Amino acid sequence: MCNPVKPVVLTCAMRPATALVPDGPQNVLDAVAVARHAGAKGVVAVCAGTIHSARDVQKVHTYQVDAFSSGDAGPVGYVEEGTVRLLRNWPSAQEGWAQPAIKNIANLTDVADWPRVEIVMNYAGASGAVVEALLAQGVQGLVVAATGNGTLHHALEAALLKAQAAGVKVVRATRCLNGRVLSKPGDAIPDSQGLSPVKARVDLMLRLLG
Repeated sequence: MCNPVKPVVLTCAMRPATALVPDGPQNVLDAVAVARHAGAKGVVAVCAGTIHSARDVQKVHTYQVDAFSSGDAGPVGYVEEGTVRLLRNWPSAQEGWAQPAIKNIANLTDVADWPRVEIVMNYAGASGAVVEALLAQGVQGLVVAATGNGTLHHALEAALLKAQAAGVKVVRATRCLNGRVLSKPGDAIPDSQGLSPVKARVDLMLRLLG
């Protein structure tokens, strides 16, 4: 959503500053090197010397220093001794609905004003009970974390289609770390365009605001 010519670089620390070998200072130095790099643009995350696109990055380990991955998309590049080595193009900003959403966010005064979007999980034996309960509570959007290539239990799918018919926006993502839901013509529930369930929830909230 940011201006595509403006680099926004996020970083982190997996170890506390009191650790024998803290990783935060090096991550900050690497992030600055990326922000200063000629031609840098878009939103990226830098951790353990690796540059990730914000769209692709996910945390894949609870405590290791190299805790993030871009999955099968691969990293944008690396920071080596303060020098950036690119593997692919800088990420491009999303346009269209994003700008109206940004303007509407500025007018929000309370968390309660945000659209309510929830994530539901698909699994063996899943029912539509959670979806029905959320529909009764006035949920505005639902992201379903499906198995494999967007597979849904028939009972859960029926409840999601009922919610969609009632005006709730429904998006289908996958629980798998790598890959994306490959849509087919005539799919009743749209896919998340490669976003993870958590990112798809944020995306849907912003779309509802936009």
